[in-house]
Amino acid sequence: MSAETDAQGRLYIPKEVREKYGQKYHIVMYEDRIELIPVADDPLTAVREAAGELHDASVEKIREDIEAEAKDEAEEAGGQR
Repeated sequence: MSAETDAQGRLYIPKEVREKYGQKYHIVMYEDRIELIPVADDPLTAVREAAGELHDASVEKIREDIEAEAKDEAEEAGGQR
């Protein structure tokens, strides 16, 4: 998919893209390209949804889960030798 800017530099995003990703975007500039990153209408809600179970978890519970996962991975890696 491609798009062009108008004389004022406006970029028109196709309807199907706007419907899927929304109306707001961060523009990220690289040396050889730009990227449009969708911004949620309510960023705080989006972060809470992405956090899932972690939202209500205590720091201690999160730490325990991380340590248990690391231990399991270490044991699996040790058994592959």
